[in-house]
Formats: sequence, structure tokens, C-alpha cells
Amino acid sequence: MSEHDPGIGLNPLDIDALVSARHHDPFSHLGMHDSDYGPIVRVVLPNAARVSVIARDDGATLGELHQVHPGGLFAGSVSAAKPYRLKIDWHGPVQEIEDTYSFGPVLGDEPLGRLANGDPYAVLECLGSRPITVDGVPGVRFAVWAPNAKRVSVVGDFNAWDGRRHPMRLRHRAGVWELFVPRVGAGARYKYEMLSRDGHPLPLKADPCAMQTEKPPATGSVVAHVDDVENFAWTDAAWIAARGAKQTANAPISIYEVHAESWLRVLEEGNRGLDWAELADRLLPYVKGMGFTHVEFMPVAEHPFGGSWGYQPLGQFAPSARFGTPEQFAMFVNRAHEEGIGVILDWVPAHFPNDAHGLVEFDGTPLYEHADPREGYHQDWNTMIYNLGRNEVSAFLIASGLAWLKRFHVDGLRVDAVASMLYRDYSRAAGEWVPNIYGGRENLESIAFLKRLNHEVRYVPGAPGAITIAEESTAWPGVTAKLEDGGLGFDFKWNMGWMHDTLHYMEEDPVYRQYHHHNMTFGMVYAYSERFVLPLSHDEVVHGKGSLLGKMPGDRWQRFANLRAYFAFMWTHPGKKLLFMGGEFGQMAEFDHDTSPHWHLLDDELHHGVQKVVRDLNALYVQEPALHALDSEPGGFEWLIGDDSGNSVFAWRRTDGSGREVVVVCNLTPVPRHGYRLGLPRPGRWHEVFNSDAGMYGGSNVGNGGLVYTEEIASHGKPFSASLILPPLATIVLRAD
Repeated sequence: MSEHDPGIGLNPLDIDALVSARHHDPFSHLGMHDSDYGPIVRVVLPNAARVSVIARDDGATLGELHQVHPGGLFAGSVSAAKPYRLKIDWHGPVQEIEDTYSFGPVLGDEPLGRLANGDPYAVLECLGSRPITVDGVPGVRFAVWAPNAKRVSVVGDFNAWDGRRHPMRLRHRAGVWELFVPRVGAGARYKYEMLSRDGHPLPLKADPCAMQTEKPPATGSVVAHVDDVENFAWTDAAWIAARGAKQTANAPISIYEVHAESWLRVLEEGNRGLDWAELADRLLPYVKGMGFTHVEFMPVAEHPFGGSWGYQPLGQFAPSARFGTPEQFAMFVNRAHEEGIGVILDWVPAHFPNDAHGLVEFDGTPLYEHADPREGYHQDWNTMIYNLGRNEVSAFLIASGLAWLKRFHVDGLRVDAVASMLYRDYSRAAGEWVPNIYGGRENLESIAFLKRLNHEVRYVPGAPGAITIAEESTAWPGVTAKLEDGGLGFDFKWNMGWMHDTLHYMEEDPVYRQYHHHNMTFGMVYAYSERFVLPLSHDEVVHGKGSLLGKMPGDRWQRFANLRAYFAFMWTHPGKKLLFMGGEFGQMAEFDHDTSPHWHLLDDELHHGVQKVVRDLNALYVQEPALHALDSEPGGFEWLIGDDSGNSVFAWRRTDGSGREVVVVCNLTPVPRHGYRLGLPRPGRWHEVFNSDAGMYGGSNVGNGGLVYTEEIASHGKPFSASLILPPLATIVLRAD
């Protein structure tokens, strides 16, 4: 055999498989190999005119390769078996580059073994794209899990998106395909080109574990500056060390929920949303000035369709390119922590969209989703359901949650649509769902996943004190109970029942509220069954539901008075607080992701008054331990008046257990009540520290002049009482002297 032999040591079947990128093991033939005639080099470079092999150290020519197949297979003998580069003539332009197929495996057997066993840290360690240096040569390591693919190639700008150039190496045990591509760097765009098990080409797939993506509507993955994120110059060590105490059940937590893209659009520049730097400059001072302790973003993981508000994500590891780079997101979180503001992200492990470039039938099989549509298809949302019973899928999602906490120092995850995960028959009729192994409706795999997630969050390295919050709308027991007690292990749960009941009450004309009195009191029946967040979220101001202000009855003045009184009811009620953007100043229209909240309304006195109410309630809530210290303990709350339905009056006591106490009184009719006697828990002087009817809020300025004195007149089971003036449609807060 000579170097001019048409096969250069290959049989025709191997040649055909290599040039069509269908060979099961391209590394067995491509690159440098020994032969009976000395070392030979084979490469597949479609459209190349000429290929030479040169020494990597001194550039000396080691040999000329000859085209042995018009599909781009070049081969030839070389003078020495030593590190080499390829000198490629592309019909004019000449490129010198190391040969991908001269490098060995770049992933170790140990992490791949952990990956196969479902270790989320192995997902972070192994999968995705990462700039690395091998044998002194810089490049990018690509790795993707696709166990049922016949062939996987990485394609991108660096190879003209030609899958014949870079077929990957299969690491059999883990089903992971890997490849080191030299001289590629951060910023390179790429996807994966695959053949299904039966050899059919699949749509190009984005990298499920990419840390960065193209800006939608483009769908490519981008090689991120991973080291710049992992070695970001954080200045939040003091915040991280102390945040555990700031996010407990007895801490004041007031959350401002934000849709990042539409919080403040720039109309003059095509109605664009702000980027992370602009949000840091504009949003963070606003959140701090309003007194919120946390900002919660609707999902910022990359998602193809903006109209999903992020709730149909595909880039579970990638901050959306709509707002900038991963490093810029890290900068935003760092700035938030410098300002004393926590950052919570909505995180979506329940389902994913069926976009062709995404996870659906990723390797030609239902890999991430269930094969049976009764388990794997969400009828409500036209999305796919993750197969959480598969170790690798569960590890993939948990790795995503940990990545936001570990890489980006996020303070908490609000887990979306937990109810849909817990029940196999969620939103399904009889015969449309598959029972569990015991014949029940509980989704045992999801339960195990959620428990594992919450366990892992407790111990994620470098992220002490991070929290998880469940959006769970049923009476599932023990959502926030400890794992060791059989609970799911969340820190908090959204109190959807409280929200529905109280909004239903507030929507009633005051004339009829007496018949719905229980809607305002029922929440205390189960208030200590879980650790709750009281949510007035985006869900209550979309899909024809109108705005919070629009739900309030009466004339214009009464609607604002109702809203102010309701906010005060919420802020003084046990439970953490969450309010969606626009609600804090009485947005009149419901949420529209294509427009900003109507900030111009703040020029109106009544809208500005609502904003002042929220600001002052946040300040009172944070500064007054009685309003938060015993939030999850029955000893922190006592009804003083819970049965005066005829007057629609409510009164209760909050205490911190150490001598601080306040009394809250709500009059939810437009009738001011003079001489209303209320039993108080201690004698002496009480300060009226808040009145939602104050003139500075746009109210009628009816109240008690700032001070109330008790009398030795028994009332409501207390030996002392006071005669109060209750403003119309208002909430007042009295603090013991």
C-alpha cells in the first residue's frame, strides 16, 4: 500500500460513512494513526482545496494529504508522529489549526459515572460547552447527553454549520457525546446536529446545558465566558453570610414581582426592555426606595416565546440574552446584594415547550419527556412534561436550580406549577391519566424530585441560606414541612386560598360584604399549617381579570380607598408579602407584556397615594417586629373582632412575643364609625402609627389624631378598651406605647 492508495487503508464502507458523517466511531479512523507504512493522517474537510500537515512546534511540513473522496476525505503519510497542525487552503484563504481528531477524550470516567447515576453536580461539571486548554492548545469542550442518537456533530460558525466536520465521540456508559474543538472560543455560536437511531436527520438542537444563547428569535447556543462567571469578582460575601437570617419564617420578607422585559420599556428605541445594567441602575433604587426586601423575576431562563412570560423555558442554565450576558446578570445580582435586596427567580421544572430546536424528542426519542402523552403532554399549556423518573432528567433539572444559586448567587427559587407536578390527574379527565404503581393519583417521581431539590438546596456549596418557594394551589399536606418529617421541604408556599378568598370579598359591594365576612377570616383557620407567602401576583391581573384597582367596587375615590385598605389588611396579616409590578400604584389596566406599567399615573394624587401606602407599609412591616417575628406561630396573632359582619369590621392583635404589640382595625364599609369600642390587650396610650385614610394618601383624613387612650371598660374579653373613630374603607394600625 502506498500513500496514493485510494483507500489509504480504509474500506469503501468506512470511507462512505466518514464523508457522510454516519460513522459510529470517527476517532478510530480520523486523525493520526499508525500503519504498515508509518504514521498517516486522515481528515474530513468538505470544500477544502488542499491540506498539509505541519509540525505544531516549528511549522515544518510533515506531509501533504490527498483527497481520496470528493466528499472531503483527505489522507496521506507524514514523516513523523508528533503534535501537528493542519494547513488548509480553502480555495484562497489559508487556515492553520490543530486537528480535532488528534486529541483524546476530555471527560473523565469518574464524573461520567456520576452523571449516569444522576448526580446533578456531574451535570454542571460535564455537560454544555466550556473553553478549556488541552496540551497547551485553547479551544472548547462540547458535551451533550443523547444516548439514543446514532451520530452527533457539533456545528457552528467555526465549521460553516457542516455536521461532517466535527462528529463527536460517544462515551458509552453515560450516553454522552463529547468533542474538543481547538481554537474555538467564547462567543462562538453552535448547535448539535444528530441522526436518530434509525439514521434520520433531526432538526438542529440547541444545547440544553448552555450557559448562554443567542438573542431570540434566534435559537443558537453560545459558548459562554464560563470562567468569567465562575470567577466573578463578587462583593456580596457579607450579604451571603447574613441572608440566612433575612429569609427565615420570622423575618420580614416583602417581594416585588417583576417581568424584567416590560418593567420599563424604552419607547424611543423600538419599545425595547432594559438590559441588566439599566435594570440595576433603575429597578434596584426603586425597589429599595419602596422598601421591598426582595425582587422576584418571572422566569429569566432563556425562552423562545416572549408571550409565555418566561414560563416555557428551554435554556434552563442560561440567563436570557434579551437582557445581556451571563456576566451582566451576575453583576445585577451583585448590585442587588450591595443594596441589601434579595433576588428570587421563578423556576420552571414542570414542563417545557415543544419547539423543534429544544428538548422534545431530543435524540430522536422521548428523552426528556414521557413517551406516553397521558404522562408527557400538558393539555392546558401545549407543552411537554419532564420524565422525572429518569435519573438523568432529574439531575439535569436539579443542576439547573443549583446553577442559579451557585453560579449567580441567586437567593431563592420560586418553583412554578408545583400542583401540576404532584398529581398525575392534574387537569385530566378519567381515562386521560396513568395511575402510579400503587394505583393512586400522586406523582411519586415528582414528589421524590421536589424533596431532592430541597435537600440539595440546603447544602449547595457557597450558597448558604438560599430558599425555595412553592406555587402550590391545593391542600397537599406538608409542602413546607421538614424533609425528615415527611414534608416536601420548601421554605414557603404561596397562599392561593387566602388570595382568592380575600379578593372575592374585596370585589363585593360593601353593602353585601356582610354576607362574605368569612372570606376575610377563614385564612387564619389554616394560617399555621404551612409557612405562607401572601401573593398578589401577575396571575391576578391577566387574561381578562383586570387590575387590582379594577376589582375594587364603588366610585373612583372608593376604589382607591378599598385598595389602600386591602393592602394594609395584607401587610398586617400573618404571611410574607408579594406584589406584582404596577399594583403598588394602582395600575388601571391589566398586565400587558408588550407595554410597561403606566408610570405616568403617578402624576395623579390618588395613584401616588397608593404608592405611598405601599412604601409606608413596607417600612412599618420591616421596622415593627410584632408584624413578622411570630409570623408562623399561633402566639403571634389574636382575633379581637372577627365576627362583626354587620359593620364589616375586623380587628386583631399582632405581637413579637417580647413585649411589642400592635392592633389592626379594618372598616370595610364607606361609613365612618364614631365611638366604636374596641377591647385592647394592655392599658395606657396607643399610637395610631398608620391610617390608610390619611390625607397624604388621598383619603378623607378621618382618624384618631395619632393617639388613643384606654379606659377601664371591659370589651371583647379585655379589661381595657378604647373608643375609636374608624375611617371609611380604611385600615388603621395602633401600637402600644
